Amino acid sequence: MIFKWVVPDPAPATVQKFLTHRGLSRAFIGRTKFNGGALFVNSRQRNSDYPVHPGDVIRLIAPPEQGADTIIPSAKPLRILYEDQDILVVNKPPFVASIPSPNHHFDTMANRVKGYLQAQHNESDSVHVVSRLDRDTSGVMLFAKHSLAHSLLDTQLQDKTMQKEYLAIVSGALAVPSGLIDLPIRRAPNSTYERMVGAGGKPSQTAFAVTAYNTDASVVTVRLLTGRTHQIRVHFAALGHPLVGDDVYGQVSPAIARQALHAHVLRLIQPLTGAPLTIVAPLPPDIQNLRAAICRTSE
Repeated sequence: MIFKWVVPDPAPATVQKFLTHRGLSRAFIGRTKFNGGALFVNSRQRNSDYPVHPGDVIRLIAPPEQGADTIIPSAKPLRILYEDQDILVVNKPPFVASIPSPNHHFDTMANRVKGYLQAQHNESDSVHVVSRLDRDTSGVMLFAKHSLAHSLLDTQLQDKTMQKEYLAIVSGALAVPSGLIDLPIRRAPNSTYERMVGAGGKPSQTAFAVTAYNTDASVVTVRLLTGRTHQIRVHFAALGHPLVGDDVYGQVSPAIARQALHAHVLRLIQPLTGAPLTIVAPLPPDIQNLRAAICRTSE
């Protein structure tokens, strides 16, 4: 796979500085050199410390990517929200795991994406998961089609230029219309799965706004300022308002067969073109029905 850039004026001092300014990590540039890739300036192969000037054309030939044999391709369908040569955004249904595990080996979103890439004869069937969702959470899930896009998207995650907005339905009426939950999250004792709020945990922040409520439940839009495992579920449970249907941090509900959580909106920068993207995953029927019932009886 070949990527091309034209050096602007003023020009960074070297190829390395130009590429790192574009968001490529030093580790990725190093892997390119030592794993079968190459760097060219104006059609001549150069090292990363080669000086560049305005108008120079830099080409990066990425090393070939080998898909993981541990991910078995699945022919089950994908609900594609957005796709271009670099990224794939899908609407994950509930009750499907994001990646393979001992309990979910054959039918995860990663299996489905690999099957799709093979069916489309993509240059590589390597699966690059940029953002995961809990098995029972639905909504926007982002994949990169190659390692360069993955590296650039990881940079967006780290500098928070990528934002994801969730819609959640929590039990009870929240005391305030909006707020910031700022509570550290750590692993629960004697569990590899569950998390809890507690001293010594990682800093964790969740912003929320209530859009409808009744005495039994509240509909909230949620934005994560950090990305901890089960963050939304743990934070609202710590407030005494666990997600409706959350059988781990709250209790099961006759109104919905899972935790009422949907990754609704994804905002990011297209990693190679720089174009801003806003991608919306429509609400699934179970969330729609639950929200409509709350709105009908909202106070």
